[in-house]
Amino acid sequence: MTRRPAQNNFVKKYELIFFATADELARTVASAWLDEVETANRADRPHCVALSGGRITKKLFGAVVEQAKTRAVSFSRVHFFWADERCVPPDDPESNFKLASELLLTPLKIPENQVHRLRGEDSPAAAVKMAELELRQVAGGAGNSAGVPRLDLILLGMGEDGHVASLFPTAPAEIVHCTAPFLAVENSSKPPPRRISLSYAAVAAASQVWVLVSGAGKEKALRESLDFSGKTPLGRVIQLRQKTLIFSQIEPDKKI
Repeated sequence: MTRRPAQNNFVKKYELIFFATADELARTVASAWLDEVETANRADRPHCVALSGGRITKKLFGAVVEQAKTRAVSFSRVHFFWADERCVPPDDPESNFKLASELLLTPLKIPENQVHRLRGEDSPAAAVKMAELELRQVAGGAGNSAGVPRLDLILLGMGEDGHVASLFPTAPAEIVHCTAPFLAVENSSKPPPRRISLSYAAVAAASQVWVLVSGAGKEKALRESLDFSGKTPLGRVIQLRQKTLIFSQIEPDKKI
């Protein structure tokens, strides 16, 4: 593992942490997340996390389950939300909820009242409304000055085009500048076209945002995102926040 601070033109905006393998990345993030859960437990407060899908997430969920059992970590105060979801039923193979349910929630025996999935089978408008209601009920008391509920941690992946959650480079202005915590995506540049996503406002408001970057073909998007003038969705997230942690499998000697 190699840690690299932000460049001078992006001071303190991000920290880039490199790993030789995806397995090492997943194990490290899993351990760090369990540390956050245990900190919340000791403080007797809820821990609200938003999960994402993606290939690296499968490894992450497996590592969390394995380490949680070894460390005997309690998840009784953890509330699970999602960074985005495809507009499909919860048992659809493309559902981010299905992935988390099978690999994380069920093995950890998480009660249903701690799981706040995005209802992909409903109309996007209805799903967005329900998602915001649940988020405000659980985390609304800790919202930021703009009234956006504050998640404790958002776990994001990054696509080959630099997208995070379902926030894509081609998103229209109403998505980029949305002030609600969740929004509907009707014409995603990546199939399926209809999705539900956290907004930039919600990502900006979160206490912590960790981005997991793994897999071939993402070097260019990561470089562009880490440039102060970068126009990718991840670049926008970094610019909106005080600090973002990026866990990357891209080799440390790559020029970024």
